[in-house]
Amino acid sequence: MNAALSPVRDVSAPGVADRLKAYVALTKPRIIELLLITTVPTMFVAAKGVPSIRLIVLTVLGGTLAAGGANAMNMVYDRDIDAVMRRTRNRPLVTGMISPRAAVVFAACLEVAAFALLATAVNLLSAVLAVSATAFYLGVYTMWLKRSSPQNIVIGGAAGAVPVLVGWSAVSGRLSLAPFVMFALIFLWTPPHFWALAVRYRDDYSAAHVPMLPSVADMGKVTRQILYYTVALVALSFVLVPTAHLGLVYTVSAFVLGAGFIGQTVRLWQDPSPGRAMKVFGFSITYLTVVFLAMGVDAVVHPW
Repeated sequence: MNAALSPVRDVSAPGVADRLKAYVALTKPRIIELLLITTVPTMFVAAKGVPSIRLIVLTVLGGTLAAGGANAMNMVYDRDIDAVMRRTRNRPLVTGMISPRAAVVFAACLEVAAFALLATAVNLLSAVLAVSATAFYLGVYTMWLKRSSPQNIVIGGAAGAVPVLVGWSAVSGRLSLAPFVMFALIFLWTPPHFWALAVRYRDDYSAAHVPMLPSVADMGKVTRQILYYTVALVALSFVLVPTAHLGLVYTVSAFVLGAGFIGQTVRLWQDPSPGRAMKVFGFSITYLTVVFLAMGVDAVVHPW
């Protein structure tokens, strides 16, 4: 065929695979991973052993859909500040890979699917909790506190703690003291985790006029707050031993990891540098992951 008559393909046009990746990116999958890390072990503790695999899969799927929808709507609302910050300037709505309207429709479909799945295949309480977390994340954190208060992540972080309530209610059909202590554990974990990251990107938050604590306070205050929250977090972690009837596996893990987390934040207080802050950020993820895994293991090897 004559080359002059051959169709010219626009190599710059995004393909189906690129668009699929963009939609996945809208859900913030790395954040969802952390939510699921807390949900599944909570279900083991609530079941006093190994819960139904079917129930785990359905709960995880419903939670993933709800969290993904919330994160997509967050990107829609925050696309103006995402365009300013180096960490977020390549997100799909900033680059134009996905339109705001398409993202809103996508997010709404995820939330409807999450509620329908959880309500019909798990229970109504879990469904209500999951979509309530979305409403709180969008209304209280994204649309109100994030741009108006240095306490944004402290209060708004409650949304990220709701998955443990979803996991517990999925197994038991109700809530009790133990899941609320787990909720409080994640609530206290969120500020040192996120503020450590915000230390690294404090100039970005300042440029975007987002009053994240590290961008509006001196580093002495920031690192002290990180240390205080971490100490409170570690202290609270031991309250789960009697309230959730956990044993040696969890207790030893909470002690070792708690000591390590406090040690990391003390070093950050002594050396408030971005590099040190990122070490705290990385360790905070390890802390949450292993502590919750230890809960799940303990529930199997040391049933009530």
